[in-house]
Amino acid sequence: MFWWIILAIFLFFLCAALLVAEVFVPSFGLIGICSLACLAGGLAIFFKLNPAAGWCGVIVAVIMIPAVLVFAYKIFPKTNFGKEVSLDMPKKQKGEGISDIDEISGMLGYKGITTTVLRPVGMCDFAGKRLECVAENGYLDKGIAVEVIKINGTQLTVRANS
Repeated sequence: MFWWIILAIFLFFLCAALLVAEVFVPSFGLIGICSLACLAGGLAIFFKLNPAAGWCGVIVAVIMIPAVLVFAYKIFPKTNFGKEVSLDMPKKQKGEGISDIDEISGMLGYKGITTTVLRPVGMCDFAGKRLECVAENGYLDKGIAVEVIKINGTQLTVRANS
């Protein structure tokens, strides 16, 4: 009887391991079916020993399966394999890219200089801040003084100063 309990517990642990493998290894459900078979085998052994033990096994399975999946998803990005196959968040470099809307919303009337040609989109420098801008009318050469005349979300529209 002792060995049957050990076998049932082993089948539960094998079920958990196979469940984690099913999440991360493409097997078209084959590993998942094996996991369910291990779970069914463990539950069958527990119910054969004692109905109370069987229902305890059901409760353990109901708690174990979501807990194992949550644990796997939390721990996976921290593993060496997870780091290799997961994408990193983009790193924002200071002075490049689109600034936050809060920063841009108060820039109406700011004066700056075009750092690239605006055809009609290009980069402008506003006191050390390089931002993407749209020319009001077509084309502006590099080095032209501009003023922000319109803000639409994160898009700055500029006009050449005369």
